[in-house]
Amino acid sequence: MKTTMKVLAFGASNSRTSINQVLANYAANLIEGAQVDLIDLNDFEAALYSEDREKQSGIPEQAQHFYRLIGESDAIVISFAEHNGSYTAAYKNLFDWTSRINMQVFQNKPVVYLATSPGPGGAQSVLASATHSAPYFAAEVKGSVSVPNFYDNFDMEQQVVTDGELQDKIASAIAHLC
Repeated sequence: MKTTMKVLAFGASNSRTSINQVLANYAANLIEGAQVDLIDLNDFEAALYSEDREKQSGIPEQAQHFYRLIGESDAIVISFAEHNGSYTAAYKNLFDWTSRINMQVFQNKPVVYLATSPGPGGAQSVLASATHSAPYFAAEVKGSVSVPNFYDNFDMEQQVVTDGELQDKIASAIAHLC
């Protein structure tokens, strides 16, 4: 009996209008028949990580819940927003707290890393950083794709990537999750 693949997807941003959230949702839903759990990082907001806070209060439930969701998934799709060439503070804080539970945050799950921005850079710096560090955190990267000029390459009304080459790159990366 075939079981349904559970895919955890999110944009690594706390923007309510995150284009990375849109891209992660689009990509995750390319997996035919998958159960996609699209989460919003705003639901995982925690105090800024510090060793003192951890000693005083322990690890926040938000980070524990995030870690459990990763563990319950079969695959993960993340689209990284880029702030000044790096992770958003919202993602980095959640990641830092979660890494205190277990440095193997991604629990050897297959992942696809995406990134996009409104400009021509396509958040390539943060994507490169995430891809490079993935093995240290037990993420099995099956593919990574940068989408430059998001609004030129994505139809918000139809919720699809409009550039054929980018469509193929994303579909190929996602196909490696199955």
